[in-house]
This record gives sequence, structure tokens and C-alpha cells, in this order.
Amino acid sequence: MSENSEFRFGAATGVGSMPGEDAREAAKTVTGSFEDFPFLPELPARGPGADMIGRTAGMLVDLYARVEPSGWRISDRPGRDSRRARSWLGEDLDALEEFTQDYEGPLKVQAVGPWTLAAALELRNGEVALSDAGACRDLAGSLGEGLRLHLDEVRRRIPGARIVLQLDEPSLTSVLRGQVRTASGYRTHRAVDRQVVEAALRDVVGVHADGPVVVHSCAPDVPFALLRRAGAAAVSFDFSLLTERDDGAIGEAVEGGTRLFAGVVASTDAPLSDPAGSVMGVRTLWRRLGLNPGLLAEAVTLTPTCGLAGASPDFARKALAHCVRAARSLADNPE
Repeated sequence: MSENSEFRFGAATGVGSMPGEDAREAAKTVTGSFEDFPFLPELPARGPGADMIGRTAGMLVDLYARVEPSGWRISDRPGRDSRRARSWLGEDLDALEEFTQDYEGPLKVQAVGPWTLAAALELRNGEVALSDAGACRDLAGSLGEGLRLHLDEVRRRIPGARIVLQLDEPSLTSVLRGQVRTASGYRTHRAVDRQVVEAALRDVVGVHADGPVVVHSCAPDVPFALLRRAGAAAVSFDFSLLTERDDGAIGEAVEGGTRLFAGVVASTDAPLSDPAGSVMGVRTLWRRLGLNPGLLAEAVTLTPTCGLAGASPDFARKALAHCVRAARSLADNPE
């Protein structure tokens, strides 16, 4: 996306989820922490419909879902669970709108991507949508339409924002490797062809034609090259899970203009190092790849390793502030 090459991302942001159940408090924390790159908080502690799968299921067009003991299942008509998901999303948008009056700059919103959704949403027979190629296509199409409406709503509420769409795909590697378990738990669903995976992602990424899309996965072995080919302007990942096997793909991504959202700050309560210590690994990677240190601030946004839903409210605030300080350290001392 050529228009994204000049897009100015912020130096630090969050992944998505926050602890607690108070939408106003979460929006206040996020906008206060990230003055130049806030995000729409998700509060899964509120229960079904506020979780990542239920929240995105509530965005679908002409597809509905309800909660079963085994998880979310596609249903024939909208019910209490999908209405609750939409209501909470509206509440979250109300809160964010309140704290972003006159805001102009990048703003990130998150939704589950088509393959993690297909690996989690059950069909009527109890197997996940991943088991049926037609269901996967229908789900991706419905998600695309739902995201268009969601992005339009965010633009209407916060007209000065330049929206970044994040697709959460923690199950993507499992889908590619045939590691998603069947309902019985005794087998796994067959691996989905990489070209099919890439094509569906490209279609959903294309929904946000006037802004960048970042794909997030806090699982190991993120398929950087596939995500780049699918049109992702940025890839978000847990930096601690990288191995030297990833070096080539990361080097190619950076040189190709893909931004890295590097998760370097703990996402559950843990001692925090000094800001310079948090980015030591990023500097080391840069040296190992032989990349220009001057590119660091242009190529990297710092985040927690994953969402903060499992953290205490106090630690979540500290973790977000720490991301900002670490980003400042990286910009001031790239070498």
C-alpha cells in the first residue's frame, strides 16, 4: 500500500485487552498513556461477548453466534449473546470518543482475523468453521463487511483519527501447520494451503484500503513473509519468542518497509527493567541484521508482549508507561 509508506505510526502503543470492566477508566488510561497512538481497549473480564472471539463475532454481517458450553457457535439469528457483544463495543466506543475529542493522529482498533476466527467459531455440528472451506470463505466475507461498518463508525466518532486496523491472528501458525484440534480432541484439522490462507487475509486486509493494517500474533513462528504478501503494513509479535531462524524474514520485512510492533514489555505482573534494558534485544537484533540504527524509530513501535487482560490494573498502567519510556530510550540511543 503506497499510501501507508508515509503513514506516521506512534512510537509505542498497546495490544488491545485491558484489565477490569470499566470502559471509561480503560479509555482514560490508554489515551493518557499514549498521547500519539491510543487504541480502543477491550475488556474481556466483563464476560462472553467482551472476549476477543465474541467481540468480533458481534461485528459479523448476516452471521450470528451464541455461547455454548464449548465456546462460540454460529447460529441462525441474532440472540442475547451477539446483542451483548455489540452493546459492549458501543460502550467502549462511547468512552474512547469522550477521551479523544479533537484528537488527530493514529488510532488503533482491533478485531480477530479470519483464520483465528475460523479456528474458534463452531458450526452447528460442533466442529469449528476451519473444517469447512465454504464456511471459511463465508466467515471471511462476513468479517470484511463487518469491519467496513466498524471502521466507518470509528471515523464518524473520531473524525481526526488516522485509523490503524489490527487483526489478531494467534492461531494462524496452528492453521498453517494442521495443529488445530477437532471437537473430539483426538485428531487435528488438516493444514490449510498457504495460498488459501494468504488470499483470505489479503481480502480482509483490503477492507481498510485507506489506512494500514497490522497483524498481531503472540504465538511462536509468526509467518512474516506470508503476512507481508497479504498486504500487512506491520506485524505485531512477542519479541521474546523470536529465534535466529526469524532473522532473514525480519530483515526482509524491515527493508521492504514493513513496520515491526515489537512486544518487549511483560503483559502480566512482573518486575520491569529499566527502559534501556527493555530494548536491548531490539538493538542487538538490529546489529545482527546489519540494519541502519537510524531506521529504528521509523521501523519499530513498542508494545507489551500481548494483551494486558491478565494483569492487575496498577501493573497495566505501569506497563503502558514503560512502553513509552522504552520507545524514548530507543529513539534517543538507537545504537
